[in-house]
Amino acid sequence: MKKILSISLVVLLFFSCSDNGFKNNNPYIPNYNFSITFDLNYPAYSKLNYASNAIYYSGPEVGPKGIYVFYTGSSYNAFDAACPNQALSSCSTLTIKGINLLCPCDNEEYSMFTGQGKLQYPLKQYRAEKIGNIVRVYN
Repeated sequence: MKKILSISLVVLLFFSCSDNGFKNNNPYIPNYNFSITFDLNYPAYSKLNYASNAIYYSGPEVGPKGIYVFYTGSSYNAFDAACPNQALSSCSTLTIKGINLLCPCDNEEYSMFTGQGKLQYPLKQYRAEKIGNIVRVYN
């Protein structure tokens, strides 16, 4: 009886695990495992205290083009800085254009609120959470 209960518990735990529907696949952008924090008390990241502001961060731990972190006013969005519908190249780093990100290769714009554009793939999104004055972005 204990053996059946233990197996049932393991099966239940296995099927109850969820990724919350988080999809992060894009054939043009490799998957990188990383976790990085931004202290909102630092001047370089203080823009993230105000709605509709974004910062760009490029470091070796987040991939070849970096990431953008955006404050929507109620939550944080984090996106890969590589154009989602282009192979990695010299022109495939997104730039900020208001509340959108612009791909210089094809002049396609993507919303930092939703990650959506008009082409096949949306922006590659990463998980972001705020704990106190720290914003953690991870994949």
